[in-house]
Amino acid sequence: MDWNDLDALCCVIERGGFTAAADVLGRPKSSISASVARLEAQLGARLLQRTTRCVRATEAGENLYQEAGPVFHRLREVREGAAARCEAVNGTLRIAAPYEFGAHHLGAVACSMLARYPELHVEIGVEHGVVDPLARGYDIVFSNYDIEHLDSGRVVRSVIALKCGIFAAPRLLERYPKVKCPADLAELPMIASPLDEEWRFSSGSESYSIPIRARMRSPNADVRRRAALEGLGVSRTTSTFSQDYVAAGRLVELLPDYTCAPLRIYALLPGGRLLPQKVRIFLSALGARFERA
Repeated sequence: MDWNDLDALCCVIERGGFTAAADVLGRPKSSISASVARLEAQLGARLLQRTTRCVRATEAGENLYQEAGPVFHRLREVREGAAARCEAVNGTLRIAAPYEFGAHHLGAVACSMLARYPELHVEIGVEHGVVDPLARGYDIVFSNYDIEHLDSGRVVRSVIALKCGIFAAPRLLERYPKVKCPADLAELPMIASPLDEEWRFSSGSESYSIPIRARMRSPNADVRRRAALEGLGVSRTTSTFSQDYVAAGRLVELLPDYTCAPLRIYALLPGGRLLPQKVRIFLSALGARFERA
C-alpha cells in the first residue's frame, strides 16, 4: 500500500471531493483519482461512492478513514508547523568573520536584523583562518582566504570585494622619499597580513606587483592599523577601516591614483540546498548594504 494513496483517500473524504483534495495536496485531480482507484484495487473493495453531485465514503471507506484519517491530519499539521518554523526568523544566528570585515560591515546588518526580528539572537565571533562551519556550529563563516576548493559538503559564495588602500602616518613619510609609484613602496617598512605575499596594483592597462618585506605581520587589522598610526610602517587595509583616521590627518593614503587589489570576502555555509530563513535574510541584507554604498 502506498501511503500517498491512503493520504489522497482521506483528503477526498475530508474535503468532499477530488478537486478540493487536489488543491490541498498540490496534485493533479487525475493523480488523486488514480490513487483512490489503485487503493480500491489493492483492497478489493469500493471505498468511495461517486455521484454527479458529491463523493461519499462507503462503509469500507469510512472505516478506513476513521483509522487513518487522524494520523494523516496530524502529519499535515506537523509538516505545516515545521515549515512555519523554518520560515520564521528566530533562534540564534552564529557568524564568524575576520575582525576588519565584522566590525565595519556585519555589525550594522546584525543590528538592523535584531531591531526587525525581536525573537532573533546574533553571535559574531572573530576568526582569522578557514573555519569549518559544521565543526564549529556556525551558520555563516566569512573569510578572506581562498576557499573556492572545498569538499561538496560545504557551500562557498563570493560575497563582496572591499576597496583597499595603502596607508601610512605622516611622521613615517617625513623620513622617506615621496611615494610616486608602487615600486617606491619597496623602500618603506611594511605592516602586512600573514596572507600577504605581495601587494598588487593596477593603473589603466598596467599592473604592478610589489613583494612584501614585512616588519610586522598580524591577521588582526586593528593591530596593523595601530602600527601604521605609530609610524612603524605602511599598511594595506580596507578603505572604510582607515577613512576616519585619514579625515583626522593621522593617516595618509598613498598612491590614490592606483587601484589596489580588493579584499575578497567569501561566505562559507554548511552544505545543503535549503538555507534557514535567518541566513538567507542576513546575506540578502548584507548584499543590499554594498549595493547602496
